[in-house]
Amino acid sequence: EKEEEEEEEVERVLVSEHSWRPCPTARRRVRGCLEWVKRQLFRVGEDWYFLFILGVLMATISFTMDTTVSRLLAAHTWLYQEIGDIGVLKYLSWTLCPMALAAFSTGFSQSITPHSGGSGIPELKTILMGVVLEDYLAIQNFGAKVVGLTCTLGCSSTVFLGKVGPYVHLSAMAAAYLGKMRTTVMREYENKFKQHEMLVAAQAVGVATVFGAPISGVLFSIEVMSPHFAVRDYWRGFFAATCGAFMFRLLAVFNSEQGKAGWAGYAASSPLPSWHFWETIVAVFKSDFSIDFPFDLLETFFFLILGIICGIAACAYLFCQRWMMVAVKKNRLTAKLLATDKPVYTVLVVLLLASVTFPPGLGQFMASRLTMKEYLTSLFDNHTWGLLAPNASGVAKPGGLWQEWDHPSATIYGTLTFFLLMKFWMLILATTLPLPAGYFMPIFIYGAAIGRLMGEVVALLFPRGLYSEGPPRPIIPAGYALAGAAAFSGSVTHTVSTALLVCEATGHLGHILPTVLAVLVANAISQKNQPSFYDAGIIIKKLPYLPPIRSRHMASYRVVVEEFMERRVVALAKGDGFQEVLVALDASADAEYPVVESTGSPTLVGTVSRSQLVTFLQSHEHPQAPQGEKLATVGTLGDDCTIEPIMLQLSPWTSLHQAYHLFQLLKLQRVFVTRSGELVGAVSRAEVR
Repeated sequence: EKEEEEEEEVERVLVSEHSWRPCPTARRRVRGCLEWVKRQLFRVGEDWYFLFILGVLMATISFTMDTTVSRLLAAHTWLYQEIGDIGVLKYLSWTLCPMALAAFSTGFSQSITPHSGGSGIPELKTILMGVVLEDYLAIQNFGAKVVGLTCTLGCSSTVFLGKVGPYVHLSAMAAAYLGKMRTTVMREYENKFKQHEMLVAAQAVGVATVFGAPISGVLFSIEVMSPHFAVRDYWRGFFAATCGAFMFRLLAVFNSEQGKAGWAGYAASSPLPSWHFWETIVAVFKSDFSIDFPFDLLETFFFLILGIICGIAACAYLFCQRWMMVAVKKNRLTAKLLATDKPVYTVLVVLLLASVTFPPGLGQFMASRLTMKEYLTSLFDNHTWGLLAPNASGVAKPGGLWQEWDHPSATIYGTLTFFLLMKFWMLILATTLPLPAGYFMPIFIYGAAIGRLMGEVVALLFPRGLYSEGPPRPIIPAGYALAGAAAFSGSVTHTVSTALLVCEATGHLGHILPTVLAVLVANAISQKNQPSFYDAGIIIKKLPYLPPIRSRHMASYRVVVEEFMERRVVALAKGDGFQEVLVALDASADAEYPVVESTGSPTLVGTVSRSQLVTFLQSHEHPQAPQGEKLATVGTLGDDCTIEPIMLQLSPWTSLHQAYHLFQLLKLQRVFVTRSGELVGAVSRAEVR
């Protein structure tokens, strides 16, 4: 009776709670309307809404970071100028600020996650190939990367590092988090293919929101990240990248209109009146190519030479950078610092770099007072510096950025040459820093300096152009700077889309043909002799990644699976029992095991996972075990385990190239090899590598 009374009391409480909710009819109608709106909105596909959110979110974060960086640079410049002419104080103000920012960037980001250092693109390439890297895309790493990257960019040209790589990593983390939100909103299971599509779009968003270039951003991300790319992913990438680039441009234009008045007074009182810091947030690089005849046909010979020079320089840079990364890890002192005191190592390296770039010292010969944005703006200047230097007071605009390159005792040719020699080893040393940093913008600027130097030399040799008769057609050194930036950065990263990137970022298409020629020549040289910058990072970090097949010789197409497959494969028969399963688990740590028809007939019928085999052992008793729990003593693998069918298998005569493309395209980890249906071996990524 007491139980019945309690049940009645519970029913009365439930009924009273249910009847207490007000307006049940109205609530049902509102719920129905919301469901109808949801169906209408997601009729075109819910992916597009999340891609739009991804593009707008990353553009807003990029804009906020650039605004913060511009404020940091303005504060550093103001401090350096207000110190006065006391040499010691000027040196301390020049070096302490980047040292503090870099040390905080390293310490803060590394204290939260060890995955925040570097660019992040080598790890992303590995993830897109189907390899799982634990916690690399966790949203907890997002804040550490944002704060660390902002501090790194605040060091400006002193450390000479960029933004592209870490921002692609940030975009991938945001895409992974939005993918989880999508599964929650849509109330569906997590899908790996949907995750991959979001990550592919995130790559394009990361590049597009940095340069404001959606088309080349998509193409560059494809070349760098994916050896195989689904055509239907183009639309997702272009849509998300366009949303991000448009939002970034919109915010940048709005901020520039608001910032012109605010910075005008400061710029007028500055020793460098043309330093408008509000311009540092604009994604595109300003250029003034007001020319009717961009280049002569005979100039293609010099653009060809420029491509060769950039290709050779890229090979030297890639070799030295890889050697430096290995040497830093092998050296006893630096290895100890990187293992225990990363901020100390960062402070020491930044102190060296800042001392070299100190303006009253060696920095006066390498235009060290310019920021990263101002470096490109000056190198893409449409004027010929060799003609402006002799009469700078009468022809040039007062305070032009190009005058930072014109030293009285070195001339523009000497400063450009000294800049290239010094920045070569300084950039290589900066890549060893354990802080969030990108490496594309520095090599982009370095290539522009190579092209600018060659363009100035050609303009000096041919002041009236390559034709002595007729109207003069002067050489445009800025065109060589465009081609050099695209050729060197493209050869270092093994990409061709940099030719479109420079045109889209500057808005100038007059030099597209010689730029493409220089990029192709430089890529032909670098791809033949060195792995790309990001592949080198994969090699150094020993990530599980399939390197590209560099050989195109016909003999490589005659290599077949039978020559490199693993022949000793631990297999189980359908009739195996406790003892055979136990031996197989002890002999191998594979995630899945092949199952054949019988020991005498090794016909492959499927696979069984290791977890199922462990469950099989736990639910069965060893034949020689003492009597204890009541477990099954009789049972076979085929009766008690689920055997998954084989979806793909290779033949011993499958070529290496075919197996390689299958592993890349289908994100395979291991494939079994059969001859007439019988198991003869297995091929994993280790064998293919």
